[in-house]
Amino acid sequence: MIVTIDGPAGSGKSTAARGLARRLCFEYLDTGAMYRAVALALTRADLPFADAARVVEFLNHTRLEMPPGRVVLDGHDVTEAIRHPAMSDASSRVAVEPHVRAVLVQWQRQVANGRDMVCEGRDQGSVVFADSPCKFYLTARVETRALRRLAELRARGVETTLDRMIEDLEIRDHRDATREVGPLLRPDDAIVIDSDDLTPEQVLDRMEAEVRRCRRG
Repeated sequence: MIVTIDGPAGSGKSTAARGLARRLCFEYLDTGAMYRAVALALTRADLPFADAARVVEFLNHTRLEMPPGRVVLDGHDVTEAIRHPAMSDASSRVAVEPHVRAVLVQWQRQVANGRDMVCEGRDQGSVVFADSPCKFYLTARVETRALRRLAELRARGVETTLDRMIEDLEIRDHRDATREVGPLLRPDDAIVIDSDDLTPEQVLDRMEAEVRRCRRG
């Protein structure tokens, strides 16, 4: 069974997906980390994101592994490196490239094939796993999302401002919603959860109840 959680940046998808996977004894697929890792790899290789032929050739020889809680790129742990703010912006820019998305959609489907998995991202329920029987769309006001991102960054020793985070998120929201391939969409059959006034545990309680209801159906 595949459970999808889509939504804008900073809406709490990763936290919810990890927690839901633990509760259900499912595996967890962080697709955002996959895009960040690809952005990091292409940046380090000095490859223009838009150069389709070179990028696809490069990715065909790239090994991306995602053991629990880690991201390993060609044998090197990049778990922390991909969380730098620069990679947040780069992953959003690389995600608009159709050739990159085509490769990663296939990677994601291969990873999830035959497994019980919670998958989170921007297009999991609308594109990658459109036939999933249980989809969520998690959202929150941009100010709430910016405060969450600010706390995460400061916890890792990265200093920025709330105004800068709001601006960055608004840019990402626009880019994600208007890209031609795999835009951020709310699937018609997704359960919408606004997390503004909910604790992480309340979000999980709602999701777990819905998934268990879906499995019984």
